[in-house]
Amino acid sequence: MWHWLSGKIVARKGAWATLLIALIVAGGAIGAMSKSDPPGAVNSLPSAAESAQVQKLRDEFPGSELSPVLAVFSRGGDALTTADKATALDVGKKLAADVGHRAGRPIMSKDGEAAIVSVPINADRSNSEIADTVDKLRTTARDATSGGLHVQITGGPAFGADIASAFDGANFTLLAVTVGIVAILLLTYRSPVLWLVPLAVVAFADEAANVVTAKVGDVWNLQFDAGIISVLVFGAGTNYALLLISRYREELRRKSDHRVALRTALRATAPAIVASNVTVVLSLLTLVLAAMPSSRGLGIASAIGLAIALGFALLVLPPFLAVCGRRLFWPFIPRVGDEEKSERGVWSTIARTVTAKPVLTIGMSIIVLAVLGSGLIGTKVGLSQTQQFRVASESAQGFETLADHYPAGESEPMIVMARTNQAGAVLEAISGVDGVERANPIKTSTSGWTEINVVGKADPQTDASYRTVRELRTAVHDVPAARAAVGGQIARSLDVKTFSTRDLRLIAPIILGLVFIVLVILLRSLLAPILLVAVNAASAVAAIGAGTWVGKHVFGFPALDVNVPLLAFLFLVALGIDYTIFIAHRALHESQLHGTREGMVISISRTGAVITSAGVVLAAVFAALGVLPLVTLGQLGLIVGLGVLVDTLFVRTVFVPAIFAAIGDRIWWPRTPVRTAGSSSGTGNTQSTPRFVART
Repeated sequence: MWHWLSGKIVARKGAWATLLIALIVAGGAIGAMSKSDPPGAVNSLPSAAESAQVQKLRDEFPGSELSPVLAVFSRGGDALTTADKATALDVGKKLAADVGHRAGRPIMSKDGEAAIVSVPINADRSNSEIADTVDKLRTTARDATSGGLHVQITGGPAFGADIASAFDGANFTLLAVTVGIVAILLLTYRSPVLWLVPLAVVAFADEAANVVTAKVGDVWNLQFDAGIISVLVFGAGTNYALLLISRYREELRRKSDHRVALRTALRATAPAIVASNVTVVLSLLTLVLAAMPSSRGLGIASAIGLAIALGFALLVLPPFLAVCGRRLFWPFIPRVGDEEKSERGVWSTIARTVTAKPVLTIGMSIIVLAVLGSGLIGTKVGLSQTQQFRVASESAQGFETLADHYPAGESEPMIVMARTNQAGAVLEAISGVDGVERANPIKTSTSGWTEINVVGKADPQTDASYRTVRELRTAVHDVPAARAAVGGQIARSLDVKTFSTRDLRLIAPIILGLVFIVLVILLRSLLAPILLVAVNAASAVAAIGAGTWVGKHVFGFPALDVNVPLLAFLFLVALGIDYTIFIAHRALHESQLHGTREGMVISISRTGAVITSAGVVLAAVFAALGVLPLVTLGQLGLIVGLGVLVDTLFVRTVFVPAIFAAIGDRIWWPRTPVRTAGSSSGTGNTQSTPRFVART
């Protein structure tokens, strides 16, 4: 079926018809779904999380739609005067008038250098409406203070507003940087026009993926970051285009009819492209098993985006190339009989050097990966609320002022929900926890629940604060009739960390298993897939270690975000195996004519340039995530970008060829390639399926 279809879509009339159908279908989908917006990546918790259960109970309280904004007054280390205290009271009244709710009286710090005024605002509104309210409060507060008295508006709603404003225009910047990177790297073809074709196709695929995933996210209420979808579509789509165009140019040196050359290239590269795509898509779909809703949403949306990228690469790009013809490569147009320079180029030299001493190369490769992976030693996982964004914000600065002048846990108190008739027993249990500064009931609902505010002694988001949450939960759970639960921001962060760790331990082995199955089907071997999966996993761990070390010592990241290990491992394994699939699939064919060792040398020689270009494109595109203000995305881009480079320039170029050279034809166990007559130079037809016999 594919042989028939591939011939039709590059034929003279079939190419135009295919492009017209693609334009109608994709254009119609974009037009019909363009009004949908995904919910966004809010990183909510599963309902089983204790902090999520607390929040659900709090939502049932009267006034639960209100959330406090804090006005923090200070003089940069000097004591507040009597006039300053009066000003704080006056500012509170003005802020209350702005929002229509009563403000609290100023609460002075013990050192007398700061004061807090709490102002409740309606938080059950859109982010833009909350941001407008916060901006209004900040203007009012600044206009009402003078004489060196500083005021900072902070608190949950203010923090959310600053996050939203930090992303203003960020996705457009990401798209612009991504397109620029892809365009520059596609110029490696040394043609002023060729790069426009794959770029146009991938950009069209990205737009289609954006609207389709937005619609799916809207219908299924998925949480995901649209920027990551664009990065994956551009990165993978460009990789597929590079592989196909490189093989197309190779075939143009052998065949006078460019459509025949394109059809041959398409049939030869499609299995590797499909295997690569299926590996990534299946790996992403394993995220549906994740407990974290944001991970599930990202997995589904990314899988859809990559499936769309595959469709454009195999069904839209080929007819586009067919219509343009050989002249698309101008001014370096490949002609029949042109010399294949790759046979004596730098990649051939590297491949022959590596395969000449495979055992030594394997040993050195293991040492290199171990050194890179050592960057994980002593790594801290978990960022505080103020550490999650690279841009300065008034809310983060306000949090820091609170931490300087108030008890460590004042800015992020823990919340205990308990049955009202057992509130006294719960308070007594809380008093026995060493890490608690104070606790007091603040609300009671008509349904019989009491909310208890608990201030801890430890700095929020530290191991000590997490230990306090665990001890607090143990203490209140020992009052079974109270049905007590512990929530709040610190407890929520602990739950995020716990469930993210659970997801990593569950999903990582499944991803490796799926990659192994895909490789078995593609290579029809058992030994090669086992070794390739092991190398790929080691490469992923090494990349995470190297990226963590660079992030800490170069970019000053204090810790890894809890979501990064799982997502980084998934992308590194699924995307990193791409290049191994490309090279192993080519080696599978070349081994029929030349044997495994020489076949690997020829495969590296002929695919070295294109796979390196593809790897650099993918690494650079992921690095573009660094333009976004979210530290999580910056860390993910850094680690995956470094990992792809390590996999492309080292693992695929050095480690994998050395393994194949050391083991030889036995790498294809339980079968052995049967050598057939053919040109020793490798210029003969290598498109036929290699013949194998079963080992006895």
